[in-house]
Amino acid sequence: MSTPPQTRRKRAGCPVCGKPPSGEHGPFCGQGCRDRDLLQWLGEGYRVAGPPAQESDAESLDSGG
Repeated sequence: MSTPPQTRRKRAGCPVCGKPPSGEHGPFCGQGCRDRDLLQWLGEGYRVAGPPAQESDAESLDSGG
């Protein structure tokens, strides 16, 4: 049995609004969508899943040490 050829992901539009991407602004259509995406990351609108934190780790962060 042969393995299927690897498929390349087709580049979609801007991840924020779906318009065609601009070469100057990476995958985004413009500076506005680029900034909105950054604000989502900074404001914790996006989150990357990780292992659950232990209570002792959370307490040490709260106490500053």
